[in-house]
Amino acid sequence: MRYLVTGGAGFIGSHLSETLLAEGHEVSALDDLSTGSADNVAHLKSNPRFRLWADTIFNVPLTAKLIDSVDVVIHLAASVGVFQIVESPVRTIETNIRGTEIVLSHAARRKKPTVIASTSEVYGKSTKVPFAEDDDCVLGPSSKSRWSYAASKLVDEFLALSYFKERQLPTLVVRFFNTVGPRQSGRYGMVLPRLVRQALEGGPLTVFGDGKQSRCFGYVGDVVEGVLRLSREPSASGQVFNIGSDQEITIEDLARQVRDRANPGADIQYVPYDEAYETGFEDMRRRVPDLRKIRALIGYRPTVNTGQMVDKVIEFERGRRGGA
Repeated sequence: MRYLVTGGAGFIGSHLSETLLAEGHEVSALDDLSTGSADNVAHLKSNPRFRLWADTIFNVPLTAKLIDSVDVVIHLAASVGVFQIVESPVRTIETNIRGTEIVLSHAARRKKPTVIASTSEVYGKSTKVPFAEDDDCVLGPSSKSRWSYAASKLVDEFLALSYFKERQLPTLVVRFFNTVGPRQSGRYGMVLPRLVRQALEGGPLTVFGDGKQSRCFGYVGDVVEGVLRLSREPSASGQVFNIGSDQEITIEDLARQVRDRANPGADIQYVPYDEAYETGFEDMRRRVPDLRKIRALIGYRPTVNTGQMVDKVIEFERGRRGGA
């Protein structure tokens, strides 16, 4: 089959493209390289079934042409990372909402099955853990730019589900929960690669807040497999699915695992949220997915635990530094 992966040179997109090619499919990757990198897909460029289009989804004629030429669209392109969201809220909102609208409108013309990437951020400040797909979303005030990402991705979800209901577009939504693995950048606030790089550079490892906030980290290989299986299940259309891992760990404990494995002599330093991001920054204390829905439909189960993910990211970063 022929796939279009928007954000195809990004962290998840590059792994997705790699998996599709290994299965024998054709992949067109569209990426403006603002947060993705050509290096992520350099090993794929020699494959005649792969092509990278270094352009933006806002190039409407190109996006429409690519959608028309494929069988399935997987829309990952978005503004990502807490640092970028806080610093560039206008770009975040415009990229997420307008970009998704462009993709859905052109996919709907020819009824191209479409996967829309969303995020666990949409659950906001909800304290009902674990988060199930039909739970309420509890966001902070609009005066806190931190919530602009969650709000924009919720609009993306509403758009996707509306296109399914009103225009019969076979589309589904996946809510990613802290996906990690090799090739992920720490530049935009992604915690695991940032901690690993700090440890390998001698420290300190910086933990924001008190470190007691917890997350569930899903390995990119497991997540990619789940996304592709959902995309091939007709009954998934018109639905929202959590995807990731439900193994919970505090950021403080994650930092300790990274330090112990990568550089036992490194210090751990705690940085207040106001210094790390912006005054009055609000964060979720716990972010745990309910995976019963995706498990019931496709039998999804994570296979890589947190410690193994830490080891894989350390191995990748050491290799990137020439083994240092």
